[in-house]
Amino acid sequence: MDPLIRSILAARVYDVAINTQLDHLYLLSRQFQTQIWLKREDLQPIFSFKIRGAYNRIFKLTPEERNRGVICASAGNHAQGVALSGRHLGIDTTIVMPATAPMLKVNACKEMGATVILYGETFDEASNYALELANREQKSFIHPFDDLDVIAGQGTIGKEMLEQQPDLDAIFIPVGGGGLIAGVAKYVKAIRPECKIIGVEPEESASMLESLKKKERITLDQVGTFADGTAVKKVGELTFDLARQYVDDIVTVSTDEICAAMKDIFNNTRAASEPSGALSVAGIKKYLQQHHDHGFKHVGGILSGAN
Repeated sequence: MDPLIRSILAARVYDVAINTQLDHLYLLSRQFQTQIWLKREDLQPIFSFKIRGAYNRIFKLTPEERNRGVICASAGNHAQGVALSGRHLGIDTTIVMPATAPMLKVNACKEMGATVILYGETFDEASNYALELANREQKSFIHPFDDLDVIAGQGTIGKEMLEQQPDLDAIFIPVGGGGLIAGVAKYVKAIRPECKIIGVEPEESASMLESLKKKERITLDQVGTFADGTAVKKVGELTFDLARQYVDDIVTVSTDEICAAMKDIFNNTRAASEPSGALSVAGIKKYLQQHHDHGFKHVGGILSGAN
């Protein structure tokens, strides 16, 4: 068995995460004459899928590493995942967040007992500073996406989706650094290779699309901040390699399209999606409108996080 598939199957995510429901979006399904399903990761304890990868990585630390503590950089959701994991496992956590991070998420991390440091204006600036601190203080750096244990944790979403709806023809996945799409794509393509894996990025932060076009990782000069959870200038090395192998297409969406998707999600589920969390639905709508011959009967998306 492939080592990453084995890691996904053995991931310890259910110590803290739940197997979230797959909702049928009735109104959108009727509009597009295609059955549209949405994985409700907003129902996780931190209202985001990020708890899966963060916990799976931290759980695997040695006793010595646990004693020294962990540090991470995040715009919000990964930070909360690390903070909750640290509290659950009794590990000291330090979180470096960009100054633009939502105060709601900053305060949530503090309430979970984490030390929060605000640094820089972007994720990349916060990440560089967190790495510097990790080296100086000998703490384990918990990467938000470019780590095989994190990727395996996120990949459990793909396993659950195929168990809940085995005949999915396509899954649309929000892309920031690429951890979610890497894990889900790896598992889904192993079990149901005919299922299309389609990433969705904001037009202002399309680092995966540009990297795949150029066949190497590129660094964007700047990224948009509206969908702050996916505002990453450079995708991961591991995630890019997996995306090259298993991702079929990337769709980019505008801020207006993201806002419309947030409204659609609310109308269909009453869930208050964050902008990054609505990328899947925005991508589904755009793709189905542009590809009338798509042939999809069942399409899945992931509501990756809520406000």
